[in-house]
Amino acid sequence: MTQKNKKHGLKLVHIVFTVCLILILAPAIYFGWMLASTYMDSHSPVLGNRYENDLNPAITKDQLKQVDEAVGKLDGVTGHSVHLATGTLRVYVDVAEDSTAEVVQDVTGRAYEAVVAILDPNVYFSQGNDMKMYDLEIHTSNMKDGRDKDNFIYGIFTKTSAMSTPQYQLVSSPKNAEVAQSLRDAVTARKAAEAAAAAEAQAQKEQPSTENTGNTESTQQTQQTQQ
Repeated sequence: MTQKNKKHGLKLVHIVFTVCLILILAPAIYFGWMLASTYMDSHSPVLGNRYENDLNPAITKDQLKQVDEAVGKLDGVTGHSVHLATGTLRVYVDVAEDSTAEVVQDVTGRAYEAVVAILDPNVYFSQGNDMKMYDLEIHTSNMKDGRDKDNFIYGIFTKTSAMSTPQYQLVSSPKNAEVAQSLRDAVTARKAAEAAAAAEAQAQKEQPSTENTGNTESTQQTQQTQQ
């Protein structure tokens, strides 16, 4: 009986172990498959139920490749990338850091022309028969991480499917300079206050150490005098 009980116990342990292993591996396999699918489809149109019966015809991977190559060949372009997701085609263009606002606008316009030469705006970026189509955005800047610099220039060419003509906006130049300056001043004042508070806190931390050092030196002098 004891041997049978041991065999039964081992069998039960194996069953429990197998069930636990399945419960652990199943989510890992599922999420791994999801990540792999997302990675493979990162440059594919993302439609979803929101665009059911819309976005027809759809932009293909081959067309995206053509757009990428065409934009990359433009004069003045130092870097670029093309992304298509949730019904919006976004093209990001980098130009030289010393580029002027006029150069940024010119490159953005030429990038737009390069895109619509491959993707007819009347077909892909215009609504028709109550059907939603793609939006197009072309972002051009002279610095990737220069939003706080005075010579930062950022322009966007936009053509939504509801717009009859595209629009260009120099977003790095505020429409209301006074409001923009007041916001900058507020940010500067906040940073200065935070720096002052941090310096005061650091000084308070170092003060006990300074006092202890002074006490130690005083004790040593007293001992030397007594000797």
